[in-house]
Amino acid sequence: MRLPRPRRPRLPRTRAGRRGLVQAVMALCVLALLPSTWMYVVTGDRLRTTADVPRTEVAVVFGAGLWDGEPSPYLAHRLDAAAKLYRENRIEVVLVTGDNSREDYDEPDAMRAYLTRHGVPDTRIVSDYAGFDTWDSCVRARKIFGVDKAVLISQGFHIRRAVALCQAAGVTSYGIGVEAKHDVTWYYGGTREILAAGKAALDAVFRPDPRFLGPKEPGVTNALASAR
Repeated sequence: MRLPRPRRPRLPRTRAGRRGLVQAVMALCVLALLPSTWMYVVTGDRLRTTADVPRTEVAVVFGAGLWDGEPSPYLAHRLDAAAKLYRENRIEVVLVTGDNSREDYDEPDAMRAYLTRHGVPDTRIVSDYAGFDTWDSCVRARKIFGVDKAVLISQGFHIRRAVALCQAAGVTSYGIGVEAKHDVTWYYGGTREILAAGKAALDAVFRPDPRFLGPKEPGVTNALASAR
């Protein structure tokens, strides 16, 4: 039995029809680019380097995966930047936020251990174990840990989204995009950000609750008090 051949899509035959098709395609392209444009507008003057970021009490480091229980190279670069800021007295406390949804996967504790090995006292590190995505981390930083101003640390392909979402969550933010090798992971991350921009815009508009909110925690307040 021969299956019928699928019909090829036919282009409009009239000039008006072709013009309408082009306009529809252009409109879709504009809509697809709006979230990315929003992120660039919101974060235009909020990106810095470790050399020129304003002194801020709290730095937020976002999780970026573990390799055999240790921070991945991408995450290690983020943590190195946080440790550098601490050693230079540019920050006082580091909030590490990541995924601990499974017993055998604990990003915040791995991040804490890495930072202590690189000169940041354990008392100056606060762990957020429910930073399941960027929006959750930003909302929890504000609502659970009471952070209203922070330096955010991530890779360049992610930092604009992080700053835009934390600004929307009520955290006045400066972002540091650390350098990264342009490998497969980097290209994947950059491509993923194009798609993630749409979700980020929806999060900023509708402001959903994080997957887990929970009670307020005094970790950041206590760590700042110990620094004085």
